[in-house]
Amino acid sequence: MSDLEKNPAEVVCTGSDQGPVFELLEPREVLLGRSTMVRRLLPNKNRRMVGAWCFVDHYGPDELDRRVDSYDAPGERGMLVPPHPHTSLQTVSWLFEGEIEHRDSVGSHALVRPGELNIMTAGDGIAHSEVSTPDAPPRLHGAQLWVALPDAVRTTTPPAFNAYADLPQVDLAGARITVMIGTVAGVTSPAPAYTQLVGADITIEPGRTLPLPLAPSNEYAVLVVDGSLTVGHLTPSFGELAYLGAGRDTVDLVASDNGVRLLLLGGEPFTEELVMWWNFIGRTHEDIVEARTAWQSAITTTTGNARFPTVPGYDGAPLP
Repeated sequence: MSDLEKNPAEVVCTGSDQGPVFELLEPREVLLGRSTMVRRLLPNKNRRMVGAWCFVDHYGPDELDRRVDSYDAPGERGMLVPPHPHTSLQTVSWLFEGEIEHRDSVGSHALVRPGELNIMTAGDGIAHSEVSTPDAPPRLHGAQLWVALPDAVRTTTPPAFNAYADLPQVDLAGARITVMIGTVAGVTSPAPAYTQLVGADITIEPGRTLPLPLAPSNEYAVLVVDGSLTVGHLTPSFGELAYLGAGRDTVDLVASDNGVRLLLLGGEPFTEELVMWWNFIGRTHEDIVEARTAWQSAITTTTGNARFPTVPGYDGAPLP
């Protein structure tokens, strides 16, 4: 998903070498387009990153027939995000309900479905669109996450798109863990990662306690997407992110009487300073200016340019 804010602020982000903590990060509601409200957890005023995870939006569940999710085109059913650019990051799309059609400037065309990982690596530049299909299920619920690429590879890694329908799973102490990226409980995802990174979808049965193994060198956070849980002295519920810091080899996640579903996000603290603006990540303000200029130039032509080619198969104008 794009960051559709029309007046985005330039944000400087860096990780921190935080020891074990329990810190609740409340979401900031952001209106995307005309009527789509998302809960933005990262960057947060109290914490910018968790490992290399630098952007976390949680949206839905929404009834598609009751909303318009387009940038400036009323009357569309569901999500309508026209072609838009990214630099120096990976987008990680994860759905709990619904279906989204993905197209990008390297020629990829895929359907994003619940439980299937779609990860797009921008390198120095990529453009993509995300649209609800005409026959999409009536509810849409998901998370859009960005991973910052380290400086050593951020401009040299070719743009790419990877999709995984059969991610590894593990059952542990009344919980089902789907490993999206990295390694959790000894199980490793095939998804590409350029830093020590962890992402998992975890469902814990009502009233059960999951003693989740962690890597002490990584920092972690959990985003509750259904139900609630207790972790330390915190009781995060729907749409809240609990930051756990680093330095632990395990943490107890205690599901409420109704159970809980959550995303586990983590990784080695990211020590490089980033500059984020709109859909671009750079290291300096000048990086952002160059990317913005290249995108504005690309959308004045029918073929784009070398940095941002057009998105094949999308019928409509890109985002300015």
